[in-house]
Amino acid sequence: MNHTSDDAVIGAGADRRGEYCPDLWNADLAPVDRAQRTWNWQNIAGLWVAMVVCVPAYMLAASLVPEGMSWWQAVLTVFLGNLIVLAPMLLIGHAGTKHGIPFPVLLRASFGTSGAKLAAMMRGVVGCGWFGIQTWVGGSAIYVILNILTDHALVGEPIPGLGIDMAQFLSFLACWAMHVYFIANGTESIRALETYAAPFLIAMSIGLLVWAVVKAGGLGPMLSTPSQFVEGGAREGEFWQVFWPGLTAMVGFWATLALNIPDFTRFAKNQKHQFIGQAVGLPIPMALLAFIAVAVASATVVIYGEALWDPVAITERMGGLAVIIALVALLIATVTTNLAANVVAPANGFSNLSPRKISFKMGGYITAGLGIAIMPWKLLESTGAYIFTWLIGYSALLGPLAGIMLADYLLLRKTELSADDLFKNDGCYSYRNGWNPNAFLAFGIAVLPNLPGFLSAAGLIDSVPSLFSALYNYAWFVGVAVGAAVYLTLMRLSRPAVASATP
Repeated sequence: MNHTSDDAVIGAGADRRGEYCPDLWNADLAPVDRAQRTWNWQNIAGLWVAMVVCVPAYMLAASLVPEGMSWWQAVLTVFLGNLIVLAPMLLIGHAGTKHGIPFPVLLRASFGTSGAKLAAMMRGVVGCGWFGIQTWVGGSAIYVILNILTDHALVGEPIPGLGIDMAQFLSFLACWAMHVYFIANGTESIRALETYAAPFLIAMSIGLLVWAVVKAGGLGPMLSTPSQFVEGGAREGEFWQVFWPGLTAMVGFWATLALNIPDFTRFAKNQKHQFIGQAVGLPIPMALLAFIAVAVASATVVIYGEALWDPVAITERMGGLAVIIALVALLIATVTTNLAANVVAPANGFSNLSPRKISFKMGGYITAGLGIAIMPWKLLESTGAYIFTWLIGYSALLGPLAGIMLADYLLLRKTELSADDLFKNDGCYSYRNGWNPNAFLAFGIAVLPNLPGFLSAAGLIDSVPSLFSALYNYAWFVGVAVGAAVYLTLMRLSRPAVASATP
């Protein structure tokens, strides 16, 4: 096995680019050089805080309250989910730091130089979905602001086929246009804005918590809403039926970043910085945000008689000038968080399809277009659609990808990769004309157990045997385990030499 230093691997892209296939290489996909590896653990932790403190993360945590959980059950579920997903974050992030390569390039080692294009787009399409969701949240803030200023004169009849009125759709497009503007001018144009976005949203969240404490008459009443799973509760004895899919949804929330985390960790100074930065930046802020979210949702039961899990809806009921200020801050933070978390991966994925023709910027435009087509408002119509269909559904798709990547990088190749061959169509990662059939066979087998449960949750079929419904509640875990086991078995049977030597 060849043990090469990080510096040697990272410098390879600049020295050997003339030998690389132009269909696999461009400046955005190339390994970063030492001069670009400037991120310390504080930078990485700060990036995570900026991504964590966002409305969809708030909505995810708060949505567990109307599902029947008490505040502490919801916070614990969120914390455990993020602690679990931190493991693949650190392990896959190791590849980015060691080899300086982004997610689509790392995929080539397991799926092949051509097959990685399809695999990367599975992650990219989910990123487009999240881009749409965040844009819809920002558009909702614009819509609420306009209606406050016009005394709700803009509320109209839903547009046939869309299910939202014209003002809602135009507000969504306005927020979308903000994203396109920054994509056109490059992410450097929003560096200063991103620096202040997270504190703004943190301040808004704290302000929301203070308001809830005052209106509910203290922390005691607002956190007194009992679990519905206790004896005599509306869902007595059903805790585990909600906990396991809820935990899977928590893991699924960041299952996207668990795959493309090398897009960021390739800029880390070393493994210590990427490890500490992620360990500090992900689980703790998510748990704190979860506490604020479920505390406020519990308070709305006391204040309004129902649990409200959408902060936009809560601020709309508050009224006054403070609402407009809060919603403007929410809008700014949503745009910057969205650009950081949901444009990079799909843009790189689209660029990987045809590096000669599609730059990172063009990939961003494609992402924005698909963010409209996916009609994100339909994903947020209910907590059931949000958790059971969207979050668990795509975790069933991304879990197998994570399992295959982890098995390939850690167990098969022992973290060693040939940087040159990742950019060649005739190298060791070309497999069969650029496709690794073992990876796709393992992926298909890993997705299969979760397919019936997804079809049932999405309402595409009436019912499935209870076994498949139960498996679907553990979709991400099933996908990771089955994908890793099948891939490792197939690769060792068909390419035994790979298990003991780096190509």
